[in-house]
Parts: sequence; structure tokens; C-alpha cells
Amino acid sequence: MTIAFRRALPALLLLLAPFALHGAEHRVEPLMESPPGDAVAPAIAGLLNPTGFKVVRGESRTVCEVWLCKQWEAAAGERPEAVNYPLAPGSLVGVVRFPKKGSDFRDQDIAEGVYSLRYGQQPVDGAHVGTSPTRDFLLLLPAAQDTTAGVLDYRTMTKQSAEAAGSSHPLLLSMQRAETAGDPLAIRHVEEPDWWIVRFVGKVKGSDVPVDLIVAGHAEEL
Repeated sequence: MTIAFRRALPALLLLLAPFALHGAEHRVEPLMESPPGDAVAPAIAGLLNPTGFKVVRGESRTVCEVWLCKQWEAAAGERPEAVNYPLAPGSLVGVVRFPKKGSDFRDQDIAEGVYSLRYGQQPVDGAHVGTSPTRDFLLLLPAAQDTTAGVLDYRTMTKQSAEAAGSSHPLLLSMQRAETAGDPLAIRHVEEPDWWIVRFVGKVKGSDVPVDLIVAGHAEEL
């Protein structure tokens, strides 16, 4: 190793560090821990499965922990265009805990804490063109404020979620079109645009509904 290269090495490592962090491997694991009952309203806690799953980045950093509802509320009527999931808008899907600060699909900060996950559909208003190939999202609402097990109206849901984000836009995770085959719990990486997508399965009217959810990565156009 030349003297010039040794001198340049620290600067080179510093330059490459963000890319190493950005490309850190993720994995998904079953979580045998019960939902955080002290942080969730009793009406919601009673709807959750006793176990969940967690997403881990690198060697040991837990990105988030998720507990799904035992059953999901079915949508009424036909699905709108570009909607892939048979869920009622505003319905409860589960809860998620972030042990450390995270980020959503719009690259907004998610503060450490527990949130309810509610199903929402992207508005068709011309302001969201190109942000996602689907209109299906999970909105994050502070668990301390979301105390009803029933379906929330769009305005209430988005208002509570936006307040948690500290912005005019709700916190959300993007649901992609689920692949028809695969393990009931798995994770895959999409190189471009660097998305980590978790596959999990819930139930609607007793039938399995596979979901692909982006847990790390954000929209190409914000």
C-alpha cells in the first residue's frame, strides 16, 4: 500500500460509509412477544394476535415490531382502480412499535413509539402521480390517540397521522401488489429504488390475504 493511498483511505471510508448504511441487509423474524398492552387501547388490544413479527437491519437493529389483527374488516362493494386489497378504508390492520426513530414512505421521521396501523387509499387528486404504483397504504396513528376498534373516517385518520408526522401529510407505509406465491412471512429487496418489502398474511372473512409492505425505502418522487 502506497503512502498516498494510506493517507487517502480514511477519507475514502468516510465517503463510502453512507452507502454501506443505506445498503444494510434486512431480515424478518417471528416475534413471540405479546402486543404492548400498556400502550394500546383495550378495545384494540383485544383484536390483536398474541404474537407478531419484527424487521431487523444489519446485525441487530430492530426497525419495527408488528402485531396484526386476527381479522381484517372487508371492503363493501367493488375495488376502485389501482386498489389491490379487499380492506375497508379506515379499518384497523394492526399495531407497530418503533424502538428507535424510523422513516415512512415519504421519508418523514417516525418518532420512537407505538402506532396503530389503518388501511387507507391514496386520493385521486393529481397531487400523488408517480409516487407509488398502487393506491394502498397503511397509515400510522399514535396508539395513545387511536382508541376505537371501529373504522375511522378519512379525515380523522389522516389528521391524527399527520399530527404524528408533524407535517401536513400523514405517516404511511406503502402496500405493493402481493405476489401470489411464497412463504407467509418473508422479506425481499428491490434494488431500484432500494425497497425492502415484507410479505405477511392476514385474514378477511376467514380467507388468507397476503400483503407486501415496504418497511424500508421511500417513494422515488416525493
